Formats: sequence, C-alpha cells, structure tokens
Amino acid sequence: SRQPMVPGADYSDVPLTQIRKTIARRLGESIGPIPTFYLTAEFDLERAAEMRAAMGDAFKVSFNDIILKATATALALHPEVNAHWLGDHVRYWGRVHLGVAVATDDGLIVPVIFDADQKRLSEISAESKALAQRARDRKLKPEEFTGSTFSVSNLGMMQIDQFTAIINPPEVGILAIGAIEDRPVKNAAGAVEFRKRLRVTMSCDHRVVDGAVGARFLQTLRRMIENPLMLVY
Repeated sequence: SRQPMVPGADYSDVPLTQIRKTIARRLGESIGPIPTFYLTAEFDLERAAEMRAAMGDAFKVSFNDIILKATATALALHPEVNAHWLGDHVRYWGRVHLGVAVATDDGLIVPVIFDADQKRLSEISAESKALAQRARDRKLKPEEFTGSTFSVSNLGMMQIDQFTAIINPPEVGILAIGAIEDRPVKNAAGAVEFRKRLRVTMSCDHRVVDGAVGARFLQTLRRMIENPLMLVY
C-alpha cells in the first residue's frame, strides 16, 4: 500500500484521489445535518457456528456472509428502514441493494450486492468476496458502488468490539459489526457458560427511523442470526 510518509522527511503532502474527495464530500453531508442516534444489541452466534461446522469445507461461508444475508432478509421485512431521505420526501425501496463497506488504500468504498434478499447465502458469499477483492484492486465499475439502499460496515476482523458507523446519505441507516468473542452468559439453569457473541450497532436517521422502528428491525435481525437455518433456502 502507498506510504503516507517519506522516511526522514518532516512532512509529506499527498494529493487527494478523486475517490477520497468524493468520500470526504459525502461524509461531510452526513454527521452534521443528519440527526443520528444509535442502537446497540448483542447477538448469540452459537447456532451460526454449528451451522458453519455442519456445512464443512464443501460449502464455506463466513460469519460475515451470514450477517449480510440476515440483514438483507430483515430489510425486506422492514421497508421503513430500507429507505432514502430525499429532502422533501422519503423513498421506501421495494428492493434490497446492500452496500458492504470495504477498506482500500484509497479509503472506504462501498460496493453493492443488488437484490441481496433474493440471493442465496452461497451467492452472497461469493459476490461479497469478489466485490471486496475488485475494490482493493481498484477494478470496480461505478455502477458497482452506487445505488445501495442500506449499508453494513464490519470491523470485527480488526478486533474492534463495537463502534458507530456514519450513515451514507441518502440512506437512513447503517449497521456496524464488531468482533465475535466468547463471552460468559448465564444459561437457563443459571450456570455460566461461554458462548460466541457479537455486538451490532445501528446508526439511525431520526428523521425517518425512530427508536421503536430501529429496535423492531434489530429484533428481526436477531431472530435471523440466532436461528440461521431460516436463511438457508
């Protein structure tokens, strides 16, 4: 990757790439004017882990693939979250185009899995990996990173427990996915056991998504992730 500093230099001026200029302009439109609030929930991933183990090497999916599929399915059931704020009106989308944030040398870029709710888990897995690789290789076409209706950002692989993500306008929400950790949890018998747990934080545009609406969406997402066989069809 490109190094921002030259060894021994007092400083280094690096011109902005076109994509970095666009990222800066878009994000500058977000946090100030958008009245944002945050909802954090912790999900249990034991059943998802069991499903992955049962699939074996013949059908490799990651936890992130399961999260993306669950998010897309939940969005299809909650069009009030799958929306764009357009100034004098709100556009509620009947199709789910899921943006997946990818870190590149040029900054964060968000390739899109179109009609993600209609795609099988295996399709989402293959497409998300291919899009991420093309993003890092700077081979994405403009139509591959525009048109998302909702976005997901995952920093769990970088050992971030939880974080808040900035909404990508005109979308009205974004999910921030933290690291999967073995955490102590009391079971039904009152004994403490370690289970795989995941913290998810949803940033919501309060002009469109109020607390109850966001909470209902996360309840559906929890049901999908904690019962992942609902996603395999």
